[in-house]
Amino acid sequence: MRAIIRSSIALAVVGVSVEAMRLSASASPRQPARPSQSRVALARTLAPMDGREIRVRVVEVTYPPGGANASHTHPCPVVGYVLEGSLRMQVNDGAETIFRKGDTFYEEPGDIHRISANASATEPARFLAYFTCDRDVAQLSTPAPAPKGAGARR
Repeated sequence: MRAIIRSSIALAVVGVSVEAMRLSASASPRQPARPSQSRVALARTLAPMDGREIRVRVVEVTYPPGGANASHTHPCPVVGYVLEGSLRMQVNDGAETIFRKGDTFYEEPGDIHRISANASATEPARFLAYFTCDRDVAQLSTPAPAPKGAGARR
């Protein structure tokens, strides 16, 4: 009986050793496996939604050097994440802000995105825009209304 137990333990040890050798052989000898790192890039309470249907669309936006979009609004909350380059932005009457690679930004539904531009005249800028809507929307961006008094004659 003891011989059977010893044989079973020996087989288990050999099995573990073989598996360890297999795993170490598959790992790169120069770079040991490192665990992933994470950070909370943005935490924000979303505007109330009806709760019956939630749709998420992720849009990749690329601005060429010096590129910009006209003033616009969105019907849903938007979370942006800058992938490369830098963006110059102003929402509503807030301060103009520069967002760089790894930065995030947030827009409430109906906010007026007054400035949305590449901050560089020589490098492209690219970001992801996450739209979270409680309905199907035909357009994710619409031109902003003209400021009051614009175009009025004196």
